[in-house]
Amino acid sequence: MATSEKIIKLLATGFGSGLSPFAPGTMGTLVGIPISLLCLPLILPARLLFVIFLIALAIYISGRAERIYSKKDDQRIVIDEIVGFQVAMLPVAITGLSICAAFVLFRIFDIWKPFPVRHLQNLPGGWGVVIDDVAAGIYAGVIMLALNYSGIL
Repeated sequence: MATSEKIIKLLATGFGSGLSPFAPGTMGTLVGIPISLLCLPLILPARLLFVIFLIALAIYISGRAERIYSKKDDQRIVIDEIVGFQVAMLPVAITGLSICAAFVLFRIFDIWKPFPVRHLQNLPGGWGVVIDDVAAGIYAGVIMLALNYSGIL
């Protein structure tokens, strides 16, 4: 296996979390937590740019990983969950409570896939792998924002 293929697999599987036999998407989302914590010192515009960069990287990595695994949206690919969680965290300060709330909300929307999230999976290549999780992150982020403005977070 070529070095570039190893790197693609490492990133696509969320440093191996997607290889978990139990709930790989949830395990991948857990990998998103330390990535969010790395963003603590960043101001919102910098966090936004970082998340946009991660989305672009995830689309590329996911597309390559689909070809490596020869399967559309293989469950081992969890970089999309990592990115979706980052989107859910964008509208709020990074705290222990917000991380827990975003984790639960993102997993609910990622599993439920309300309209039009489910249809976004039909996009080609890495786009179809990642954009539905970005949309689930947006749904979770809107609720996070509402919880923040209501004083709950």
